[in-house]
Amino acid sequence: MAAAERLLVEKGPQALKLVDVAQAAGVSHATVLHHFTSIDGVQAALMERMIRELVARILDAPRPEAPQARMEAGASALFDAFEKDGGAKLAAWLELTGETKRLTNVKQAVQEVIAGRLADEGVDPQTAEDMILVSISLAMGVGLFGASLAELLGRAPGTTRQVAFDFLRAGMAALRRETTGGA
Repeated sequence: MAAAERLLVEKGPQALKLVDVAQAAGVSHATVLHHFTSIDGVQAALMERMIRELVARILDAPRPEAPQARMEAGASALFDAFEKDGGAKLAAWLELTGETKRLTNVKQAVQEVIAGRLADEGVDPQTAEDMILVSISLAMGVGLFGASLAELLGRAPGTTRQVAFDFLRAGMAALRRETTGGA
């Protein structure tokens, strides 16, 4: 999996080939084929691995006292996964090729984050899930074309991520006001 991840980051999901994964891992093509059956299987396994690692980073991250800082820590881990680890490209490729149905751990991952990080924030599970949906959508967009779009608009690097964070901050602040009765 580590060899496949390196190739993914270097070449992108469309360039991943079973033969290259086997060579990079130092195993036979037949071994990779036996474990994953196809390059689609390798891509889905990579995405599931990235999801597990992301959930672990979010759940293991320090828990600052300020609600704002807690949201930012989780959002940073999410955005980093989609921007730096090739996660956005892989997720988009899986969607475009109809392979997202292979991702069996997404629902469980969302539920773990809700139970492990958001339940004690006083946000009901449905609203927490909605915030996760929006956060992932924003992180995907930033990871896929945020830097390019900012550059095309003559904006500084990191602008798209900052605007997305501002949007999430405002949403979380509104949720806190709703759950605390305006306090």
